[in-house]
Amino acid sequence: MTHLTARMITVDIFDSATRLAAQCFLTAVPLLFVVGSFAPESVQNQLISSVGAVFGLTGAAEEELAQVYRSTDNNLREATGVVGALMVFLSATACSRAMQRLCKRAWQIPRSGTGIAAWRWLAWIGVWLSVLILQGPLRNGFGVGLWLAIPVTLVSQVLLWWWSQHLLLGGLVRWLPLLPGALLTALAVTALSVSSRYYMPRALNRSHAEYGSVGPVFTLLSWLIVLCVAIAIGITVGAVLAKEPWLARRLGTPRPWHETPAGP
Repeated sequence: MTHLTARMITVDIFDSATRLAAQCFLTAVPLLFVVGSFAPESVQNQLISSVGAVFGLTGAAEEELAQVYRSTDNNLREATGVVGALMVFLSATACSRAMQRLCKRAWQIPRSGTGIAAWRWLAWIGVWLSVLILQGPLRNGFGVGLWLAIPVTLVSQVLLWWWSQHLLLGGLVRWLPLLPGALLTALAVTALSVSSRYYMPRALNRSHAEYGSVGPVFTLLSWLIVLCVAIAIGITVGAVLAKEPWLARRLGTPRPWHETPAGP
């Protein structure tokens, strides 16, 4: 428990989560509009459906999202162009870098001497977009219902966060030690996705009715902060558990970097 508390303080959970949520909102969310403006209509419709499923949009909030996407389609494509779209994609790597810093803090990996290739930031954003586009059918259980949607979402989240940690840490930590963090993060994200079905539609529609189109923005940002706090806690607790002696022997967890003997 002492180790966990100390690691939480080192990672600075709420500060890291707030920074991550801000980067998602400022860089990743605009990327969704750019991708939607260049994508075929079928992909655009799927993206609208998936974003609505992730944020629990219904009623007026869902209609406004669809209207914004379709009304800005041609204008945004003409205004940004291919070069502009590429710059938006590159700026979205700020979200990847924020996630990478969180993972490195959780695993106590020093900044010096652990350079990680920048292409990993681009790869993470690309896979994140692909997974997001698939969230509509995933969270609907491919039309079967919630009883299939929950286990499918859980498995997909485990794989996503397992791979994300390995990619953003540059392979400095082997696969097995990363599994506890992936499991805990997937459980937290899945629980939030299920609960958002019941809370977010009412909250978004209420804020839209009271404050207009600005209201849902603050509601979505608050939800992003809660989500990022859950991710930060899941990854950090997983890293601490993986280094506990009883689990470290089974997972082959490396010793902390400051305890690793220097080479010849």
